[in-house]
Amino acid sequence: MTILTDEISEVEAPLLQDKFVRGSVDYKGRQSVRSKSGCWKSSAFIIGVGVAERFAYYGISSNLVSYFTGSLGQSTAAAASLLNAWYGTASLLPILGAFVADAFSGRYRTIIVACVLYVSGLVFLSLSASLNSFNSECKVSANNTTTCSPPKMQIIFFFFSLYLVALAQGGHTPCVQAFGADQFDEEDKNECKAKSSFFNWWYCFSSGGVLLPLLVLTYIQENLGWELGFGIPAVVMFFTLIVFLVGTPSYRFRVNSDGQNPFVRINRVFVKAARNWRAAPVALSNDEEACGSLPQEKTQFEFLDKALVSADGSIEDGKFCSIRDVEDAKSILRLAPIWFTALGYSIVYSQPSTLFTKQASTLDRHITSTFQIPAASLQQCYITVSLIICIPIYDRVFVPIARSITKKPSGISMLQRIGIGLLLSLLSIVFAAIVERKRLATAVEYGLVDLPKAMIPMSAWWLAPQYVLSGVADVFTMIGLQEFFYDQIPCDLKSIGLAMYLSILGVGSLLSSFLVSFIDNLTKVHGQEGWFADNLNRAHLDYFYWLLAGLSTVGFAAYVYFARSYVYRRRISV
Repeated sequence: MTILTDEISEVEAPLLQDKFVRGSVDYKGRQSVRSKSGCWKSSAFIIGVGVAERFAYYGISSNLVSYFTGSLGQSTAAAASLLNAWYGTASLLPILGAFVADAFSGRYRTIIVACVLYVSGLVFLSLSASLNSFNSECKVSANNTTTCSPPKMQIIFFFFSLYLVALAQGGHTPCVQAFGADQFDEEDKNECKAKSSFFNWWYCFSSGGVLLPLLVLTYIQENLGWELGFGIPAVVMFFTLIVFLVGTPSYRFRVNSDGQNPFVRINRVFVKAARNWRAAPVALSNDEEACGSLPQEKTQFEFLDKALVSADGSIEDGKFCSIRDVEDAKSILRLAPIWFTALGYSIVYSQPSTLFTKQASTLDRHITSTFQIPAASLQQCYITVSLIICIPIYDRVFVPIARSITKKPSGISMLQRIGIGLLLSLLSIVFAAIVERKRLATAVEYGLVDLPKAMIPMSAWWLAPQYVLSGVADVFTMIGLQEFFYDQIPCDLKSIGLAMYLSILGVGSLLSSFLVSFIDNLTKVHGQEGWFADNLNRAHLDYFYWLLAGLSTVGFAAYVYFARSYVYRRRISV
């Protein structure tokens, strides 16, 4: 639908502005009608799709190490190496998926293709598992132990299927959340508030969606068969695709106003600025400053302003690079310090599923005299439950109170929210170090230092503070990072923004793995067992935790410095 503004009276213009959503169209290419599209009526479909994808992803990934060492006949070391390689690949593929979506296909089409690939990959996994159960080859070693593994071609088929799932989630994960946030108009006050809540509820439901696969699918895979354990997520993703398509009439689709490839447009700024590095500083007219076309902070990344001029210093009047292009390039550079300073948090974020669980495995975890909760389940009992409880409290209690004080739609700024989470994450690792020191002292007190399989007479409830603080830190930092990288990236690159947030967690996981390997080799000298000895009673996880606390402190200080000087991106009308 095309609206001719010169035919609209002054009385009708505000009514039409309220009726239609600027910069968005419906599935037929008509301008979106506010009352019939977007907001929660469409984002509810998208949240459901996101939850189903997390169900499928964690449904296969949470127990893959058991499949590697069991059905595939891999050693523990080989299984860990293969699994880390897959996790690392899966954490970086969202950048590729986001690039394809923002530069070529759009988020909607990318989600559909990703769902199809997801279903295909999961079906192939289920087929691979069924073939393995019939065609496994068993060998008897010299020490009379029998090991069984499928033929080589079936192993190749399995990993092809597994990496197809990784590729699918790489396109699905950043695009679904960005597409959900696209359903809220940032220029409408009420919808702007709702968009902030969207990120809270997205994370709440996504976290809750992880509980079922860990509790149910793990049991099915180990007791009823891997074919069914891989097949159930495939069925879920198939119905998810149908649900997503059913919601199509209610979706809003953002349109690129100038029709240019955003990557070409922004890359051109850096190329032009580099070519004109000898040009004199840019001096724009007062009219341009008065109309709000200048960036908020003219001295920040001032060298990029040279993309606006020719080699002789004359203003090219947007012939090659517009002021909007330059400001978008600057907004991307401003994200880099926040990205780097959040890496300390992401390293700590990796610990609950690894070293915290190792701590818990040595403690008394009995709920009753006969039932003992699994060590790995403590992560879900504490962190996931903390998330599910705290997110509604944050959204329905904390934000309204803060909003009444600060007059901000989100209560506190995105950077303030992230900063609070970084501080809580720091406190969680400090508590972990203190508790680990207490655990080691208890082992010495009861003479259990050389008995690695003995249960330390110390309740697992001691771990509650570090787990709960980790969960509450996620409420602030994880959701804050999601909203920040979505909001502060140029409009044409929203999927890339969320991929950048996901890459923080991926790189943090790789850094954590590197630190553990490096420190383990460094501390295994002169016959010592090192900080990560198999016998945890002779290890020193507490030293490692204090090291992470130090890194987190440095990261937090750097974050505060950069956050205080950060210039929020301003929407520039074109």
